[in-house]
Amino acid sequence: MVKLSAELIEQAAQYTNPVRDRELDLRGYKIPVLENLGATLDQFDTIDFSDNEVRKLDGFPLLKRLKTVLMNNNRICRIGENLEQALPNLKELILTSNNIQELGDLDPLASVKTLTLLSLLRNPVTNKKHYRLYVINKLPQIRVLDFQKVKLKERQEAEKMFKGKRGAQLAKDIGKRTKTFTPGAGLQADKKKTGPSAADVEAIKNAIANATSLAEVERLKGLLQAGQIPGRENRQGAQSMVEEEEEETEGGMQESMSMYEAAGGGEMEGEEEHTENQEGDMDMEEDMHVNGS
Repeated sequence: MVKLSAELIEQAAQYTNPVRDRELDLRGYKIPVLENLGATLDQFDTIDFSDNEVRKLDGFPLLKRLKTVLMNNNRICRIGENLEQALPNLKELILTSNNIQELGDLDPLASVKTLTLLSLLRNPVTNKKHYRLYVINKLPQIRVLDFQKVKLKERQEAEKMFKGKRGAQLAKDIGKRTKTFTPGAGLQADKKKTGPSAADVEAIKNAIANATSLAEVERLKGLLQAGQIPGRENRQGAQSMVEEEEEETEGGMQESMSMYEAAGGGEMEGEEEHTENQEGDMDMEEDMHVNGS
């Protein structure tokens, strides 16, 4: 890995790109952290950080001129707070092929009111339920999301879904963030790392074998990156049905046993009464025989 130093920034390629913006090319240096960007002297409209090892989108000084940030093929899983203060004129942010996991991880972008184009393609977060509507609700000024124009119908659906107290609660429920390590916090060493079960592995193999197109393979890859196992919900639903049937069967057996015991108890009481009556008759016959003699 290479540290992003002032010397590297000075030696990097600088040019006017096809849209006539001044661009700084910092691709492919395997940079792990964004730092020392004050050395750019705020002379660029676009900075290309593609194909590096950046994990967190932050570390920007005040760069009023910067409008476009390209972060393709990094390892970004977190977005820094107060990004709008460092980049007050940011309009386009390309985060294609990174590792953003949860919808809540996108919340820091809500304060960047100038952002009109955002790409999160090939991030696990795009497989989350209500992903597109969640982003549109958080960034109402966004015009292009994942290189698809935001339609009026989508804006109306997003507004309806997240409107009122119920909508706010829904946004809170699905907008959780990725848990991060807190320095000084105790580690739970006693927890064993567990991988997928044999049934999950078999389900993954079957899903891959049954894939009929490249798009289907990409979808499966996204599900696995998001920690979702193809077919698990179906298996869980089937298991729940079996458990319900077993409970119903067990309940029926218990009811039958109760009825049987009640019936058996009555019969036993009847037999005891019949026996007592027979003994009484025998005593009477014996008395009569003695008196007759």
